[in-house]
Amino acid sequence: METGVIMAPWPGRTARLAAMVERMGFSTLMLTDSQNLAPEVFSQLMLAAAATTTLKLGTGVSNPVTRDSALLASSALSVHAESGGRAVLGIGRGDSAVQRIGKDLYPLADFRRYIDELQGYLRGEAVDRDGFESRLEWFRAAKQPKLPVQIAATGPKVIELAAQRADAVMLAVGADPDHLAAAIARARRAAEAAGRPAGELRIGAFVNTLAHGDASVARDAVRGTAATFARFSSFKGSPIAELPGPLQKAARFLREHYDMAEHTRRSSEHARAMEDEFIDWFALAGPVGDLRPRFEKLAALGLDFLYLVSASADTPREVARASLESISKEILPLLQHA
Repeated sequence: METGVIMAPWPGRTARLAAMVERMGFSTLMLTDSQNLAPEVFSQLMLAAAATTTLKLGTGVSNPVTRDSALLASSALSVHAESGGRAVLGIGRGDSAVQRIGKDLYPLADFRRYIDELQGYLRGEAVDRDGFESRLEWFRAAKQPKLPVQIAATGPKVIELAAQRADAVMLAVGADPDHLAAAIARARRAAEAAGRPAGELRIGAFVNTLAHGDASVARDAVRGTAATFARFSSFKGSPIAELPGPLQKAARFLREHYDMAEHTRRSSEHARAMEDEFIDWFALAGPVGDLRPRFEKLAALGLDFLYLVSASADTPREVARASLESISKEILPLLQHA
């Protein structure tokens, strides 16, 4: 199983972070694409590419509201070409990048069309843009294998769309094995119904993770990002009543009380309202020895990759780094042979 880390880029630090993640043995670094909260992601990915040799690099995640499909395809393909084929393109319907310009989630029906356009550009095909034949005219210069498109998915409709249209689905449903297994099964059924060959769709998951010898410190450090990812289950149209009990309760609360001004912060009121029992159910937080059997259960689900969502935005940097160091030594060898 491949393992990756999702982080926010930052001026003067991204290249060093990428080199550190590669040195620790992770396979992938995903940088957040949220233009009002962090630097422009593709320029930062270029810096990360220059600082590494084997690390896969991608967006965690981009969106169709702030980026036209041609622009997004060209930007990602540029990183793919410069890195020697190490880029992946993570995309969702929009979150903080969209909210910070006063917009809302991209409509699902339009998202389907957008993904088809994106995939067409990345295959070097002509794309119909309202009657105009559009293509990436520099596509041949990239000289790299097809750049994989990975859709971040929480609700059943987006999971099914991803299984039909994407190269990979990145499930954002938490770390409970039973809930995650149900999402995996839905993706596989949708891929099979679409006539895709077995194994063609890669399936992975985002998991909020923090290793620390003191479980209370670990929970506190991951609380902000856990609230953020749990909120995805509360989006308009989400079948909250069908969720497992712990997530159903959290989603109902977060639908009413999530404060985007405090996005991903552990000190926010909505994050502090997340009970320890929920954090223990939804995230992987605690001493690394306690986390090992939980990672083993996730590996047994047959996932192709895991992307670790580490510390919340206002967690001390040394806590976040120590967690990654611990996981790289104690957990990665286990997962790499899964």
